[in-house]
Amino acid sequence: MKPIISTLVLVLTVAGLASSGWADPKPNILLCIADDWGYPHAGCYGDTVVRTPNIDRLAKSGIRFERAFVSSPSCTPSRGALLTGQWHWRLGAAGNLWCIWPDGLTTYVDILRKNGYTVGFQGKGWGPGRAAGGNPAGPRFRSFEKFLQQKDPDSPFCYWIGTIDPHRPYKPGSGKESGLPLDQIRLPGCFPDSPIVRSDVADYYYEVERFDRVVGNAIDTLRKRGELENTLVVVTGDHGMPFPRGKSNLYDLGTRVPLIVHWPQRIRSAQVVSDFASLCDLAPTFLEAAGITPPREMTGKSLLPLLVAGKSGQIDDGRDFILFGKERHVPSQEAPDMGGYPCRAIRTGDFLYIRNYRPDRWPNGTPHHERAAIRGVWYGDTDNGPTKSYIIDHRNDDAHHLFLYRICFAKRPGEELYDLRRDPDQLHNVAGEPGYAEVKAQLASRLTRQLVATRDPREIGGADEIFEKQPYLGAGPRFGGK
Repeated sequence: MKPIISTLVLVLTVAGLASSGWADPKPNILLCIADDWGYPHAGCYGDTVVRTPNIDRLAKSGIRFERAFVSSPSCTPSRGALLTGQWHWRLGAAGNLWCIWPDGLTTYVDILRKNGYTVGFQGKGWGPGRAAGGNPAGPRFRSFEKFLQQKDPDSPFCYWIGTIDPHRPYKPGSGKESGLPLDQIRLPGCFPDSPIVRSDVADYYYEVERFDRVVGNAIDTLRKRGELENTLVVVTGDHGMPFPRGKSNLYDLGTRVPLIVHWPQRIRSAQVVSDFASLCDLAPTFLEAAGITPPREMTGKSLLPLLVAGKSGQIDDGRDFILFGKERHVPSQEAPDMGGYPCRAIRTGDFLYIRNYRPDRWPNGTPHHERAAIRGVWYGDTDNGPTKSYIIDHRNDDAHHLFLYRICFAKRPGEELYDLRRDPDQLHNVAGEPGYAEVKAQLASRLTRQLVATRDPREIGGADEIFEKQPYLGAGPRFGGK
């Protein structure tokens, strides 16, 4: 049985910010985060197949963010960015998967604990990796109920609920057996339309539904205790689905996530917000809700003004773009290269621009598992599964299947540009087309300015020492060869 690891429901009782006229008590904070749950796989986002009644009910009386993104489409750096409120490229070794948590990083959990909060987590908190002082998400508890029973009744709480769903592996056929209609699934444009692929996606949906039940149980617990009214609930995932061109890739399939906020005391009706939001923004949001000024090193921007605005659409004109990137996921290049596939991106409403710093490397790992840095790793930055195998096995069937294979696994140029108005699935790179030269130059310059301002080692220097030469703590062969 999988441990609960990666669903994010954030419960934040927001009431103690004197400058906004809020009275005591200070808010509780509940974070529920799903592992590998991406946009738009919930009923409230328009997916008509996956069944998420508990999450949908929260959205009906709360806020649904339409443009929420992670800092990195990889578990460890994404969770580290969420906890610290900083872009993952500012976290040293914690910018990689399976790393050692560096000394000196401050989290919102640390700050809230020092300000009277009882903190804890269950399932998957920060990680995978190793932290000398214990998990940065706080002390581990067996369940939310156990935590609430043991906490000081007079103190506010900050709690993280994480599930490993919908992380692979899946039980083959579990989605179909549960009654999910395979023929009604809307497949991403980069997937071939095959019964094997549809069944694989249904198996992923089945685990999303399990996450939904975890969220529902937490809400029921709060309701029974009379604490739901003054609790802010945030539901999200740590990055996109574990499929080709999803997890560990900078396309929307890998970086865009659901983000639902429920807060009956302050949110009176359903709202749909189109401002760009990052999971980095959650840490300063939690602190400001508790009446605490976020530390200067936090690069995230509090969502609190959006939460209390009482309206839908674009609220803050300054939130018109988002950044994200990737360092080392799995060491899946050819030996002796233990590096990752470093890349950064800027996304606006109309365009996605990606900068690949090492286009000589394999973006999703080498196909030559016998030559891999970790022997046996086969296209190691994409989790093994039926969809991955199908795309690779059928690449020579026809031109369409070869195209899908290439955009998922072949080497990529140094720059990518996608016109989201014409190509929402981000399949056709127009970076080399003359008609897009001006747009590309503008986005490239804007990205550089942002990365320099936030002291990204990929732009200011030192990336090899900070990212590439760090130890990898994972058990490589389990990622598997074919």
